Amino acid sequence: MKEITMDNGIKIVYEQRSGELTSFSIAFDAGAVVEEKNENGLAHVVEHMIFKGTKTKKEEEINKLCDEYFGFNNAMTNYPYVVYYGTCLSQDFDKAFGLYSDIILNPTFPNEGFKEEIDVICQELREWKDDTAQYCEDELFYNSFNERRIKNLIIGTEESVRSFSRYNVIEFYRKHYIPKNCVISIVSSLQWDEVYNMISGYYKNWEAVYNENDMKQKYDDINKIKKTTLYEKNNPGTFVKLKKDIETAKIQYIFPIHDLSEKEIKALRVFNSYFGEGTSSLLYDIVRTKNGLAYDITSTIKNENGIKLFTIYVGTSKDKIPYTIRLIDSQIENVKNNTNIFNKEKVSKLVKSIKLKRALGLEQSIRLSLNLAVYGIMFEKPKALFEQLENLEQINENDILRVIEKVLKNPSVQVIEPV
Repeated sequence: MKEITMDNGIKIVYEQRSGELTSFSIAFDAGAVVEEKNENGLAHVVEHMIFKGTKTKKEEEINKLCDEYFGFNNAMTNYPYVVYYGTCLSQDFDKAFGLYSDIILNPTFPNEGFKEEIDVICQELREWKDDTAQYCEDELFYNSFNERRIKNLIIGTEESVRSFSRYNVIEFYRKHYIPKNCVISIVSSLQWDEVYNMISGYYKNWEAVYNENDMKQKYDDINKIKKTTLYEKNNPGTFVKLKKDIETAKIQYIFPIHDLSEKEIKALRVFNSYFGEGTSSLLYDIVRTKNGLAYDITSTIKNENGIKLFTIYVGTSKDKIPYTIRLIDSQIENVKNNTNIFNKEKVSKLVKSIKLKRALGLEQSIRLSLNLAVYGIMFEKPKALFEQLENLEQINENDILRVIEKVLKNPSVQVIEPV
């Protein structure tokens, strides 16, 4: 793996893999968390509008060339980042990467089609709300926090999205789509020199539109806002909302983890492998296998910047909601008080499982490329993707018991209940 920073500030990370494919990702520190108070959803709108045309290509040609060059391509806006990514034949890398570079470096944000794309985003918002699991999480974030950006949808609201003008889109792009905010990752069968020369040809002369001093002041202001609203204590308690046209209830817990150290996050990873990951996990065994309350139950560490939560998610029948919550609560208390679980042999097995799942998750070149790029944005170094799993074997029972005592208390719980 190679990692360099270009003179203009772009980070590039490259890994060679055998085969005929090249996957690449172009990520920016331009996700929802950089939006200002009146900009909810604007980062996602910019992601959509960037495909509407360049100085040399109209939208129809872009769509046609994407189908021609890519086996898979997409774009995604999250709270901490926005990323454009795809997989092509290595022989087509220059064309495919050149197309995406043209889209990113030379967008015109035309008036033609602007309103129609806003309509598309509003339809996406309606479909977003049809996903009951996503709806449960969105309601939980809204009820759990007072000021954090994750209180509101990444995609914004129909009102906020329809309020944006072409000028708003251009200004957001000019402020945030700059070299120092960019990480490019490449996983390819091509040689490094060939890949770097192609990237350099497109990006070496790219500079920020804004004056450097103006940008420094802008980002100082943004960072001040981030420090006060990026994280906060959750509102503990159970929140219930009725929803029509669903058959089963959804339940989700969250516990903030933004104040954990790197070592504590590692200890939480080992614990979670035992507690809520896979069919042999404690929660799965108790809630599904022994009591038949759910088809699936899982716990997850969301360590992304701007999110940083430990979550538990389960679906169950309406009449089983109280019993399911009691069971989960009892398992949380039991595991906090049990000192005979995480011996050296158990930790070793859990670490092996964690590393196996991570390796499988990154087996596809597009998954590796995507993760390297977004980790580069969130943690300022792409190799953090692997460093987060280093020295897990050194985690001991005391480390795990201390971190779960710190984390697993005063949860916010959301219940979405069928009418």
